[in-house]
Amino acid sequence: MAVMTHSSSFLLPPTITDAVNGSSPTTYALIILNQRLPRFSPLLWQHEQQKFVFVLMVELTVYSITCPNYALMNTTSKKGFTCFFPQVVVYKPDVIKGDMDSIRPDVLNFYKNLGTMIVDNSDDQDTTDLHKCIAYVLDIVSDDDKSNLCILVAGALGGRFDHEMGNINSLCRFSTTRIVLLSDDCLIQLLPSNRHHQIHIHSSVEGPHCGLIPIGAPSGSSTTTGLQWNLDNTEMRFGGLVSTSNIVKGEIVSVRSDSDLLWTITIKNQSSN
Repeated sequence: MAVMTHSSSFLLPPTITDAVNGSSPTTYALIILNQRLPRFSPLLWQHEQQKFVFVLMVELTVYSITCPNYALMNTTSKKGFTCFFPQVVVYKPDVIKGDMDSIRPDVLNFYKNLGTMIVDNSDDQDTTDLHKCIAYVLDIVSDDDKSNLCILVAGALGGRFDHEMGNINSLCRFSTTRIVLLSDDCLIQLLPSNRHHQIHIHSSVEGPHCGLIPIGAPSGSSTTTGLQWNLDNTEMRFGGLVSTSNIVKGEIVSVRSDSDLLWTITIKNQSSN
């Protein structure tokens, strides 16, 4: 069975990330949800040496918080704008996409004036905004880039529980795509059962606490290495055992299972600069 590798190098400074990724740089897409954004969100925007597709979802009020006097702006980079007062940065996304059911007109006009593309999917009420944005990214990314694609979703956790579960459901609906849900405290991603997995741990920015949770169906057999309490052909199911509050002990964690698992690991408090 093929091995799928995973890395949280996007949490490292860009120069270090380039060295970690080597000759096969990851193609990243950043999707921003309408929740309190992780403190390290500016770091994600700084990876200009990587290939990014930025997608900002609707209903955000970030601009009115970070740049109330948005008429006084100076371009500082292709992706960011700095207000003269206060001295903060407003980030320009490539696309705002969603059902547009709650976005304020002044927010929408603000980003239109910056040149952001607005895609209205108000006719589709059967999928979430996150689902719409993931589908959009997969449509615009080339087939060559899809093999190295990783979609980062900032603000995916916290807030209403049904929204969180909807975001986790998106991991399952797009199970062949690497998608990482991010919050201040942790990340979550799906480990499909049709692959063996090697997770490269960057101890300076993540861990040590982690978990493996069966999703969609019980796991009849899961085996790991690199954890304090490794699984050895272990059965996991809701109502029974799930691997929570485990601890990473090595630089690489390996996982194989007969069922899809959610991998989660804590994110350490770090500077966004």
